[in-house]
Amino acid sequence: MTTGVTTGVSTGVTTGVTTGVTGTAARAADTLSRPFTVRGLTSRNRIAMAPMTRQFSPDGVPGQDVADYYTRRAAGDVGLIITEGTYVDHESAGTSDRVPRFHGEAALAGWAEVADSVHRAGGAIIPQLWHVGVTRTEGAGPVPDAEPVGPSGLSLSGEPKGRAMTQQDLDDVIAAFADAAAAAERLGFDGIELHGAHGYLIDQFLWSGSNRRTDAYGGDLVSRTRFAAEIVAACRAAVSDAFPLFFRMSQWKADAYDAKLARTPQELDDLLTPLAEAGVDVFHASTRRYWLPEFEGSDLNLAGWVKKISGRPTLTVGSVGLDGDFFSAFQGNDSEVTGIEQLLDRMERDEFDMVAVGRALISDPEWAAKTLRGRTSDITPFTAEMLKTLR
Repeated sequence: MTTGVTTGVSTGVTTGVTTGVTGTAARAADTLSRPFTVRGLTSRNRIAMAPMTRQFSPDGVPGQDVADYYTRRAAGDVGLIITEGTYVDHESAGTSDRVPRFHGEAALAGWAEVADSVHRAGGAIIPQLWHVGVTRTEGAGPVPDAEPVGPSGLSLSGEPKGRAMTQQDLDDVIAAFADAAAAAERLGFDGIELHGAHGYLIDQFLWSGSNRRTDAYGGDLVSRTRFAAEIVAACRAAVSDAFPLFFRMSQWKADAYDAKLARTPQELDDLLTPLAEAGVDVFHASTRRYWLPEFEGSDLNLAGWVKKISGRPTLTVGSVGLDGDFFSAFQGNDSEVTGIEQLLDRMERDEFDMVAVGRALISDPEWAAKTLRGRTSDITPFTAEMLKTLR
């Protein structure tokens, strides 16, 4: 495939941060400090901030505290900020009036301030665009009387919930994503990420448990990608050639960690090819633990397999720099700092292109700077209490 992507990989890279550090620290500096370029976006290094819902935007409007939160990470040497999920302009898209939205004058003005502030700190930034689908809680904000919608009026486990989307519903949601993509470019963001993971709307169409449609949007795995591919194509058409599209995907769902969209490399190819052909530039492959192999017979993780099959650059994510996984934090569990030797091993053999860091950047806004400069002993461990504040 021709991707229009360069990754900034070269031999003899001079990073400017290796002086006085040796061993793992020097490897981290050399490996993670390389720039990454896709279309018109250039990240100064290979470290991204993973999208994490924080619910600190009353009425869906991100304020100065949100701008400061992301800017602190950019100032701490994170190359690419991927924002928390933001709701597109569809009445059933959200399930909290404290999660930011990506439509409306006030919310977009707030996001413009966020993007500008991150850029001044030297970072690149893309918003994650989101529709929760049937996981929406009935009666919740931002539109309390909005009915949950999904491919078949079924929950992820196949139980009745909400209603099946009509063709008009599909067209409206596709248009909402495209409008948000155009807004992101207009506001000065560096790209977008489509949230196609974790059992939310796009993923509900990909998942056979929730997609029982008998029209062109249901059936085998290739057919189930149609809705996602149409969103990608609409977003691609709504923005310039310089504006990259990231797509976050996962095998697991929020209530089914062992779920598998693709049980074999061939099935993964069936899933990825329509999305890549529609215009995905980078796949963000979400796993709970980045070091686990995806298929038998290979130690490649999901991001590694996605890159191998699609030819597109990938981000890996999952418990980077910490023990335990993200969802244990919601059960009140803390996490200790761990090494990233396995991550460096995989990056050095070009298994994936970037690493997205989550909780480690909640606990320590300077995680990237400390990692790049051999100051890992100074990294602040994660505690569940940190989720209660925006700092």
